Amino acid sequence: MTAATMAMTALDMPAGTSDVMRTTIMLTMLAILPAVLISMSSFVRIVITLSMVRHAFGMPETPPNPVLVSLALFLTAFSMTPTLTALNDRAVQPFLARQIDLRDAYVRGSAPLRDFMLAQTRDSDIAAIYAVAHVPVPARPEQVELLKLAPAFIMNELRVSFTIGFVILLPFLLIDLVISAILLALGMMMVPPATISLPIKLLMFVLIDGWSLVIQGVLGSFR
Repeated sequence: MTAATMAMTALDMPAGTSDVMRTTIMLTMLAILPAVLISMSSFVRIVITLSMVRHAFGMPETPPNPVLVSLALFLTAFSMTPTLTALNDRAVQPFLARQIDLRDAYVRGSAPLRDFMLAQTRDSDIAAIYAVAHVPVPARPEQVELLKLAPAFIMNELRVSFTIGFVILLPFLLIDLVISAILLALGMMMVPPATISLPIKLLMFVLIDGWSLVIQGVLGSFR
């Protein structure tokens, strides 16, 4: 039995489910938690933006991937705190206290995630997903299915992160062009422009406290 099948079957279990089965259900949920974290949170926008900064320098391996992913995870937890708190209060704690069954926990827990994703996603992205599925768009936001809202949300996150990345890349591209023009004017055509521009870009980024500005900008882009 797959994890998805087990999770869907578990929705029909009563509140008095045995401890062994409840533990199995919780382990199943933990197994799919990384996919939920990536597809239904602010992680996608944050990690892509941080990667754009790294590529703007011309250093594809610095900072290393573990550092960027760790920073993205902490920033995701920070930006998702209100949503995660509501999910914990409405669904997780009542379920662990055996006050509700798993189906009620799913309904209550999906509401904060749906509200968060709907606040970020454009209507056109949702309409595009429903058009692909050949299903009419629901009349009310609460009727949007999570299975269709998640890809629309990811599409919007990719669009926003690429927009932020363009703004980040533009000044670094300008520095590269200026350095290349200066080297060409001096007749130093054999000198790689990156050799000169990289220290200048690093110095500029440090002087303007670039990491702080990037983090404030990407976190401020969430509604």
